[in-house]
Amino acid sequence: MYIGSQGVQGLHHLIYEVVDNSVDESLAGFCDKIDVVIGASGTVTVEDNGRGIPVDIHKAEGISAVEVVMTKLHAGGKFDKQTYKVSGGLHGVGVSVVNALSESLDVEIYRNGNVYHQHYEKGAPKGKLEIIGKTKRRGTKITFKPDESIFETTEFNYDVLAKRMRELSFLNKGVNISITDEKTDQTKEFLYKGGIIEFVEYLNRKRTPLHKTPIYIEGAKDNIIVEVALQYNDSYNEQILTFANNIATTEGGSHLSGFKTALTRTINNYINASNLSKNLKVKLDGDDSREGLSSVISIKLPEPQFEGQTKTKLGNSEVRGQVETLLYEKLTSFLEENPSVAKKIVNKVVDAARAREAARKAKEIARKKGGLIEGSLSGTLADCQEKNPHHAELYLVEGESAGGSAKQGRDRRFQAILPLKGKILNVEKARFDKIISSEQIRNLVLALGTGLGKEEYSLEKLRYHKVIIMTDADVDGAHIRTLLLTFFYRQLPEIIEKGYLYIAQPPLYRVAAGKKETYIKDEYRFQDYILNRAVENRELSSPTESLKGQKLTNLVKNLVAFQNQVDRFSRRGYPSTLWEALLSYISDSGLRFSDREWAQDLADYLRENGQPIDGPEFDEEHNDYFLSLTLAQNGKHKTRLGRELMKKDEMVRLFQLYKLLQSLRATPYVLKQNGREREANSKEELLNLLTAEGQRGLKIQRYKGLGEMNPDQLWSTTMDPETRTLLRVQVEDAIEADEIFTVLMGDKVEPRRDFIQGNALYVRELDI
Repeated sequence: MYIGSQGVQGLHHLIYEVVDNSVDESLAGFCDKIDVVIGASGTVTVEDNGRGIPVDIHKAEGISAVEVVMTKLHAGGKFDKQTYKVSGGLHGVGVSVVNALSESLDVEIYRNGNVYHQHYEKGAPKGKLEIIGKTKRRGTKITFKPDESIFETTEFNYDVLAKRMRELSFLNKGVNISITDEKTDQTKEFLYKGGIIEFVEYLNRKRTPLHKTPIYIEGAKDNIIVEVALQYNDSYNEQILTFANNIATTEGGSHLSGFKTALTRTINNYINASNLSKNLKVKLDGDDSREGLSSVISIKLPEPQFEGQTKTKLGNSEVRGQVETLLYEKLTSFLEENPSVAKKIVNKVVDAARAREAARKAKEIARKKGGLIEGSLSGTLADCQEKNPHHAELYLVEGESAGGSAKQGRDRRFQAILPLKGKILNVEKARFDKIISSEQIRNLVLALGTGLGKEEYSLEKLRYHKVIIMTDADVDGAHIRTLLLTFFYRQLPEIIEKGYLYIAQPPLYRVAAGKKETYIKDEYRFQDYILNRAVENRELSSPTESLKGQKLTNLVKNLVAFQNQVDRFSRRGYPSTLWEALLSYISDSGLRFSDREWAQDLADYLRENGQPIDGPEFDEEHNDYFLSLTLAQNGKHKTRLGRELMKKDEMVRLFQLYKLLQSLRATPYVLKQNGREREANSKEELLNLLTAEGQRGLKIQRYKGLGEMNPDQLWSTTMDPETRTLLRVQVEDAIEADEIFTVLMGDKVEPRRDFIQGNALYVRELDI
């Protein structure tokens, strides 16, 4: 109930609850350092330099205050107004819930010159609080291991946790928060002395700001602290993030309402006072004032009232007035004192108003022709018979040919088909007036039935609760899918939020063996299918071992994984032959980069095996020796072969796979079946041989377009609810989602080029 789920979100929430306690110490002014460590054994440690949990005997409970905090719901310091005037945390249950859901938990407290310790198992204390040492430090360290019998997974996602730690650091300026994953040796440290000013700069880092420094406004009244930072950019989208006591209020609330009202009122008044309105023939509204705006609103208050158990909307009515008054007064002063910035903002807002007026006129014209609410799609949309949106589906299909197949293959009772002619407009680069002038988008909105724009849009009018994007498996199909995702994310985000948007998964291959046909979804399943067929009724022998059955299947899977990892390194310029020699030597002698003689022998061995190695050289910083390798990409860039490289997660995985392939260390390999023998002299040759044997006797068709499938094939593979696979589109990280659409679909070329160059070597399949 308190952490939301037994899945990965609930698992991560355990860390958030403990970190929130440390952040509360920061809000109270007693903590400026928080360290989070994900241990290699599955534990998590959170340590701060706050005051330390009180250790005295609790008068009412008769046990130490530590034990009360650890074992009693709603007994923490945040329910004592004297301890914390402001506190975060989702429900205020804090570490007691973490303790209850942990296999084990240890708490260490540095307080009163002593080190206190207590151990718990499944929420129950195993012994009393005891003093185990002396210290000059202060703070609290909690180490816990989630209970595997409760959670679906106990694998933490480092990137998700790092994003939350970054967010907390932005919202609490001056607090140094670090996160380390011992399994992958990743570490990040966050310290933002500028607080939410730097947060807004972070949001706008892929855009072009209209004014260099974000506008920052802060104030406090009746123990309510208000912070607002805002900066306009040259895009057409607004991004306003709101927080109350460090909790993301994704549905807004009273603080957002106050902000919007004050912003519109301030800009309108400034325009009127500056006599700029005489050339403006249209009245400004709230949407105009927020076009191209990035803003963060952070409120800290003693008794927040949230709507709903998930706390996504702030309900304190008194906050609205305080935010509105503060923002109006201070933003008015800022605009008067900074006329150059004010002019840029006003020009942006006025342009938005004029575009909105142009859009209104375009709507009137469209309405006369049928509009975005009513109109004819005859000859375009093949509608379904079902009128209940909950049971109706709309397929957005690339091209007339595929659309024709889909219309013939569908179940017309509940499946509607809308063929798309070519690529739709990229709405990331277009204002609203241009968007509604697009015939493709008008047809799409008409089919959905929702209308578009503030005056006409209504999710209740959506005619289908499954909107399914179905495009070809080539680059053009991926581009059309991305354009559609951009449209829904920017113009109809509620369809995504409600879980109504899906992506179809048509097969990539049709494999026929005699009269039997098999449809395969992707390249990896195809590879599995071929290799499983290759090992069936076959035996593989090497000079050291013979394998067949499940043992051979497992070996081949490990061989494929090994070769894929080697291929990824090869794309970065490493010679594919390097790893066999390097891993062979290390497997026999161990890893001893601190030993110069060992490093010299390794260098000699690699050179004897044709590798262009320099060194060894000594690394004073890490007190280790390393070798150098000139990468093949440009013949100039040198990379280090040393302990740091071998500790990387991908190298650890490569070495694990190599150990699992011990039976393949000696060649040749002989593949046998019914007296027939085929020979290979390397792992790469063996893989090619297995692939050829697996494909023997098969007719393989690789689909590049949906139109290549007959209607019955399209139905049975992609549209039949009993057999199809659909991917539901959802937004897990709003900041990252906004950034990726800005980078990939926006006006600025440089961030897109950097993204492509930075990720080009990781592409597994490019179909052009």
